[in-house]
Amino acid sequence: MAVVIVEDLHKRYGDNHAVRGLSLTVEEGEVFAIVGPNGAGKTTTVEILEGHRRPSSGRVEVAGFDPATGGRAFRERIGIVLQECGIEERFSVRELVTLHAGLYPSPRGIDEVIALVGLTGKADERTKTLSGGQRRRLDLALGLIGDPDVLFLDEPTTGFDPSARRQAWDVVAGLCEVGKTVILTTHYMEEAYRLADRVAVVAAGELVALGTPDELVDRVAGGRVVIEFRLPPDVDVSRLPPVVGDLQADGHVVVVETVSPTGDLAVLTRWAVVHDVEFEQLRLRHGSFEEAYLDLIGAATRSGDG
Repeated sequence: MAVVIVEDLHKRYGDNHAVRGLSLTVEEGEVFAIVGPNGAGKTTTVEILEGHRRPSSGRVEVAGFDPATGGRAFRERIGIVLQECGIEERFSVRELVTLHAGLYPSPRGIDEVIALVGLTGKADERTKTLSGGQRRRLDLALGLIGDPDVLFLDEPTTGFDPSARRQAWDVVAGLCEVGKTVILTTHYMEEAYRLADRVAVVAAGELVALGTPDELVDRVAGGRVVIEFRLPPDVDVSRLPPVVGDLQADGHVVVVETVSPTGDLAVLTRWAVVHDVEFEQLRLRHGSFEEAYLDLIGAATRSGDG
C-alpha cells in the first residue's frame, strides 16, 4: 500500500523552477532514498512532504493526509530527524524522551524506544555526556517516540566515523521490522545502497531514475561485468589472447569490461595456465552504485545542457 503519493509535483520560487513534474510513490514499510546533487530539488521535495512548504501545483499525500492542510493530525503521524538537531543538554536521555512523549496522544513506550536506538545503557546519562553517534541515536529516538507512520531522515550519518555509521545503519534497518516507512536523504551512496529498498535519483528538479539500487546499477552497466587483474612485471600485455570484452591496460594492470564474463575469464585463465602466468589481484565486479549514480546524473546534466 502506498503511504506517500506524489503526482506531477511542481515548486517555483519566482524564476527558479526547483521541482519539475516529480511523480513517485513510497510503499508501506520500505526505506526510500532520495539522492541527487546540491540544488537538485530533493530538499524542497522532502520539505513539501513534511508540510513545511506548499507546492506550486501537483498532488501530494502522506499517510492519508495532504501535508499542506493536515495540521496537527498529520504532524502526529510523521517523525522528522533533521541533519542537525538542538538538544537540551541538562536532561538525561530518559527525561528528554519522556518530555517529547508527552507531546503525542499515543506515544511508543519510552524504554522501548530507548532500547530500539541502542541507548539503554545511557538512559540516565545527561545528554551533554553523549558522543556524536549517541546524540544521533537520541535524535532518532525523539523522531520515533510519537509512533509515526512515516519517518523522515535528513543526512542521518553526516560527520560519523565508519564504525558509528554502520551502527546507525543497523538501527535504521531495524525500523522496517517494526513497520516504519523511512524516507532518507543522503549524500553517501554506500548508505543509500545498503539501506534503501528503492532509490529516486533527482537532478534539476526532475526524476532521473527510480528503482532498487541493483536495478539502477544494472540499468547503467547494461549487464557488463569488469574483470581486473595485474600481470607479472615480465609479462607484456600484448601477449594476452583476444577476448569479447573491451580490454584496457594501465601498465601491468588490466581491466576488461565485458558482457561475457564467463567466456572471457575462461579464455584468460586458460591462457595463463598454459603459459604459467599468475594473475595477481584477480577479481570480478559489477559497477558500483556510486558509479551508476554519477553516470545517471551526468547523463541528466548533458541532456539539460542540450
